[in-house]
Amino acid sequence: MSTTRAAAGVITEWDPEDPARWQSGQAWRTLWCTTFSLMLGFMVWFLVSSLAPMLQNADIITQSQGYWLAAMPGLAGGVLRLGWMFLPPLMGTRSMVIWSNVALMAPMAGWAWILTLPQPPFAAMMLLACLTGIGGGVFSGYMPSTSYFFPKRLQGTALGLQAGLGNFGVSVVQLLTPILVGWGLFGGAQHLVKQDREVHLQTAPALILPLLLVALVTAVAVLKSVPVKANLRQQLDIFSNRHTWIMTMMYVLTFGIFSGLAGQFGNVLKDLFDTVPTIGWLGGTTIAFLGAFTGSLARVCWGPFCDRFGGGVWTVVSAVGIALSTIPVLIALRADVPGEKDHVSVGLFVTGMLLVFFFSGVGNASTFKQMPMIFPARQAGGVIGWTAAIAAFGPFLFGLAFDWFPKTGVFGFVLGYAVLCAVLAWQQYARPGALAKS
Repeated sequence: MSTTRAAAGVITEWDPEDPARWQSGQAWRTLWCTTFSLMLGFMVWFLVSSLAPMLQNADIITQSQGYWLAAMPGLAGGVLRLGWMFLPPLMGTRSMVIWSNVALMAPMAGWAWILTLPQPPFAAMMLLACLTGIGGGVFSGYMPSTSYFFPKRLQGTALGLQAGLGNFGVSVVQLLTPILVGWGLFGGAQHLVKQDREVHLQTAPALILPLLLVALVTAVAVLKSVPVKANLRQQLDIFSNRHTWIMTMMYVLTFGIFSGLAGQFGNVLKDLFDTVPTIGWLGGTTIAFLGAFTGSLARVCWGPFCDRFGGGVWTVVSAVGIALSTIPVLIALRADVPGEKDHVSVGLFVTGMLLVFFFSGVGNASTFKQMPMIFPARQAGGVIGWTAAIAAFGPFLFGLAFDWFPKTGVFGFVLGYAVLCAVLAWQQYARPGALAKS
């Protein structure tokens, strides 16, 4: 294979569709390295969603402040994704991932410090919650960048693996945070009133810092960049294609719901129930991790199915599944009595929620298979970054919705939007005579 490098870490001759010019080893090394960094990014992004219920239990913040605190990473992540989406053709994979890991360290250091204070200022916590949005922003750089390295026949598998395993960062941080805070590594402690126990909330962000250092060193050692270049003006041509806007709607349905509900699931459980039944050794709002875990696992598993059968049909299945899954949620919420708790059936509510997460994961895999098939390589990267940026506002929008509107109204809207997307996806991508390759 004749491959030349114009500079250290830059591959100048690269065509993944040409076996003679595709270095599969470098492609897979890039995938695993950036996926590890992406998983840590999601851990940073959703750390606040794990801390918010415990900060309420410690009487440090109110219920409304908990929704807002968990919403800010979504707002910041969506805004930052609008910037990160342009970085792969401007900076290259290697430089982008290296500096992204450096940026992720800042909010973790800030949270590790501020949570040692007896009464952390809410304004400062809101600022640090915004900074954790960097963990959401990197997605719109990592995913388009990875798409450059793989032929179209493997796009569904590669992007499904990266996004799905990266999404596991949500469930990992939501599962481990309640465990890690029991370790008093340094600093002060907070008292959880209802559980009558001492915790050390600063431990969770402190332990993410060394993992980010490992990701940084690995990126320096492993990553290279490929010659996909475009200036800012050239990248804006995606907005003249109607499929950009249709796929934005689809990804808002799938990842917008996944990220939004994952970011607020713990707060909703705390709001609805005084006590959540134990599942094995899990209890209380810790079970919120099951939502992100279910959606992430579905995303990983459905990548190969999307390569085999095409993404369009699975996007329709996802939309129909989300619509049907909201029905048990709405039935459970009919017993939600304002000012009272534990009237809602926790079993029915959680079952419906997990089904919503599952079908959103299927749709996350299918839409990321569709975009590299619908658009040329450079445009596909831009569309992936754009759609991911808009869908990243999910935690912010769901946080506002749950704070301002009845939960039945929120899930009623989800049902209607899912039906609309199912019809549109069928008409545009899945019916006979539609875009056959999508």
